[in-house]
Amino acid sequence: MSSHPPLAVITGAGSGIGRALALEAGRAGYDLVLVGRRLSALEETAAQIPGVSVAVIDADITRPEDRLRLCDAIGDGLDLLINNAGCLSVGRITDQLDEDITRLMNTNLIAPILLTRDLIPALARRKGHIANIGSMFGMIAFPYFTSYSASKFALRGLSDALRRELEEYSITVSYIAPRATRTPAQSQFDHLIAPFEMKLDSPEQVARKAWRGITKRRSTVYPGMAERIFAGLNALIPAVVDNALIKQSKRIPTHPLPYVPSENEKV
Repeated sequence: MSSHPPLAVITGAGSGIGRALALEAGRAGYDLVLVGRRLSALEETAAQIPGVSVAVIDADITRPEDRLRLCDAIGDGLDLLINNAGCLSVGRITDQLDEDITRLMNTNLIAPILLTRDLIPALARRKGHIANIGSMFGMIAFPYFTSYSASKFALRGLSDALRRELEEYSITVSYIAPRATRTPAQSQFDHLIAPFEMKLDSPEQVARKAWRGITKRRSTVYPGMAERIFAGLNALIPAVVDNALIKQSKRIPTHPLPYVPSENEKV
């Protein structure tokens, strides 16, 4: 049996689900490396975790130099990587700017791919585990969350592919699919909660369920039976889900598409 405490890296650990997961890992005796863009928020998280070693690294994992700095700080062995950092862009796809979509995809998908790639040697040395924090929007694609849903569907595909590819190193992978969560990002979709009849969980509820799945190395962790049934319908009879979400989306006020002049009107 190894004499070292298990080590976990958690991205996006300064608030919300990331902070709640850090508290769960600390209670379980993990030494921690907390990663995020805001040092003060990471330090607030660290101050709530007694009894274990906690390092904080203010880093933007979309930047190669920051990922290298993180890998250097971790050293040779890693037991758990939780890819939690993410961002949200809500609204009609016609209103989304190039930079909004690029930032979302870089944060939610490209950065986890690259960071996981960089940390596979350290995870392999301890037969570690990867937990990718996705969303039920990665199981059921919602209107007005188009880019976000696309990023989480892709993260789910990444999780499945990694699970199969990394079996030779005894590295296991979980895809965690919480439903909407009460975090600071909620303000971006407050106006959609009632039309889509969303049920929101607290970060602590999400983290408790996720941590149980992580410790058991489950392939997937879902919030509840209703969401599993809806996801099953989406996979088997997508028209049923189409009709339900289209009906709900009609409760949202419409506005005209951006005006694009025809060829005859262009000067």
